Amino acid sequence: MNWISLETADQLMAIKQQEGYSLIFKHSTRCSISMMAKRRFELDWDNLPENMPLYFLDLIKYRDLSNQVAQLFEVHHESPQLLLIKNGECILDQSHSGISVDETLEVLN
Repeated sequence: MNWISLETADQLMAIKQQEGYSLIFKHSTRCSISMMAKRRFELDWDNLPENMPLYFLDLIKYRDLSNQVAQLFEVHHESPQLLLIKNGECILDQSHSGISVDETLEVLN
């Protein structure tokens, strides 16, 4: 699986309007906890559906976009944070050590 870099408000609006599932991973490149959560997530991400888009948001580089994510999907900003989006709505919000492929799969099934 590969990350899709989330860099623009247009991409964000496309996610909001997309049918089906998408995943957004908000990551701070300066935070060791964020790096650990990302690494742990990537170890198991092959269990996710192959056709599900996985978006990666660099919080340091795109702070304004991160704020838009929080507002658009009505979630409190966290870092790191994983949002599972279904039909434009956030149905799962995980942060820090709570980021889990297994829990994401439970919501998908």
